[in-house]
Amino acid sequence: MRSIMVLNAKGGSGKSTLSINLASYYASCGYRVMLVDFDPQHSSLDWLKQRPVGKPPILSIDGSSGAVRLPRNIDYVIYDTPAAVRGKELAALIRKAESIIIPVLPSPIDMRAATGFIQEVLSNNKISRKETRVALVANRCKENTNIYHLLEDYLKKVRKAPFISVLRETQNYNHSAERGLGIFELPSYMISRDLEQWGPIISWLESRRSQPIRRK
Repeated sequence: MRSIMVLNAKGGSGKSTLSINLASYYASCGYRVMLVDFDPQHSSLDWLKQRPVGKPPILSIDGSSGAVRLPRNIDYVIYDTPAAVRGKELAALIRKAESIIIPVLPSPIDMRAATGFIQEVLSNNKISRKETRVALVANRCKENTNIYHLLEDYLKKVRKAPFISVLRETQNYNHSAERGLGIFELPSYMISRDLEQWGPIISWLESRRSQPIRRK
């Protein structure tokens, strides 16, 4: 079972957007996918309620209600996490994941909030031992703006966590989400640029760089 977590203590960073699109991508590839929503707002679960009949199915669990027990026949589990998670709660979440993606928005507030959070994540023993891998994504970016370049420079300077892609600000995410779809399920002529941006994320997740070191 492959476990992928989208994580950031800052609310509104796009965790649910990345989570639902990862879930829909792997489901569309024919995998058996479980979407676990730890956020009490249940944005991912609400999205799943809108999913059209006939689309590749995605299973779900409300992680905010207590202990999570996963079936053994799941190929991918995607964890959508709440805001303001730190300390012991953060450590407990990290223990569940093989790969973690941290989305950061192009704003001074988000970048300042991300600094301490990223360092707390990277100082976790499981990550220090490379038993969980972390990558960074710039999210909702308007390219060729000053703040975008500041965010890009900031993420490139983070040690021990690769900066893997930039996702643009586009209504494609809203259009797909309101219909219970992922961006990969929209017509190809609408999403060519978005597919290019998601390519490095999927490539990282499928590479050994995102895989934990297995210790005997």
